[in-house]
Amino acid sequence: MTDLATVAPAGQLAVASQWQLIWWAFRRHRLAMASLVIVIVLYVIAAVPGFFAVNDPSQQNARAAFHPPQAIHLFDRAEDGSLQIGLYFHPHKLTRDPETLAAVYKEDPARKVGISLFGRGYTYSVLGLFTTDIHLLASADPKQPLFLFGTDRLGRCVWSRIMQGAQISLSVGLVGVFLSLAIGLVLGGISGYYGGKPDFVIQRVIEFVLALPTIPIWLAMAAALPQDWPAITQYFMITVILSLTGWAQLARVVRGRFLSLRTEEFVTAARLDGCGEGRIIFRHMMPSFLSHIIASVTLAIPAMILAETALSFLGLGLQPPTISWGVLLREAQNIRSIATAPWLFAPGAFVVVAVMALNLLGDGLRDAADPYNK
Repeated sequence: MTDLATVAPAGQLAVASQWQLIWWAFRRHRLAMASLVIVIVLYVIAAVPGFFAVNDPSQQNARAAFHPPQAIHLFDRAEDGSLQIGLYFHPHKLTRDPETLAAVYKEDPARKVGISLFGRGYTYSVLGLFTTDIHLLASADPKQPLFLFGTDRLGRCVWSRIMQGAQISLSVGLVGVFLSLAIGLVLGGISGYYGGKPDFVIQRVIEFVLALPTIPIWLAMAAALPQDWPAITQYFMITVILSLTGWAQLARVVRGRFLSLRTEEFVTAARLDGCGEGRIIFRHMMPSFLSHIIASVTLAIPAMILAETALSFLGLGLQPPTISWGVLLREAQNIRSIATAPWLFAPGAFVVVAVMALNLLGDGLRDAADPYNK
């Protein structure tokens, strides 16, 4: 139980709105607050991935294939022994193993390359509004690129590709959930408010959708997409596929809420006052459980992210050159990648962090919005 009197400003508890009560209760959930910060950071990265990237995510470098990650240093000793502060890294030299002829990268401690904060690099677009070449971190020497998470088999910067992939992987969850939300609210609302034959037909459709095995349906529908479609079309169709199988649970919850609310006194009063059905549904009934819908949406986004990642990892979702976390994880499917470049699993860590943060955020919202948990 959450004692709001301990967190609410003095004298404001009795006159606080529903949203204020939810926020005060949510602030007491420390894991949820930490998760909210992580989610905000991830979506800021997804909004402007080019700013956080250090190299062009599509640029190939044959001489840097499977380049290991490079450490960033802050402190250094000058020749006179004084302490210097500044970001820099040691470039690596490419050599060959004399027996196996395999590529071997060795750090050159005698050389230092500075790292510029808000430095200049490749040009990228910001939300399609304008272009810039300002980056959070940039190598001071364009001929010595910085590889924070190493490179893949084509010499492409893994860190920069993860930043770019966040835009697709995180937005698929948002778009897919809002499409599911729209379908679930409309069909669930019609079913619960009107009842009768519309309720019977919609419930049979919901039962049919829930009876379908989700993963085989995803695989079959994704495999049916033409491989030569543009990346934007593939992205849109993947979100539609995920949405078509994700609305049924929400529609059933919305139906139950409408069934319980349509006989409440405030609904009857609104009807006697001459309010139209649309106003009754959207102005009076839906706001009464809007907090539950927000919590449901927050918990559904991780499922959408995992679904897109799984489809792309299996080669049935988004296809290269589109960059998403699932597409990046396909690079870690073979034994050579596991043995030679374990850093290719880094996108999986971002998937885990994003899913856990969104789940904890959803748990916090659900607890805060629960009227019996105050």
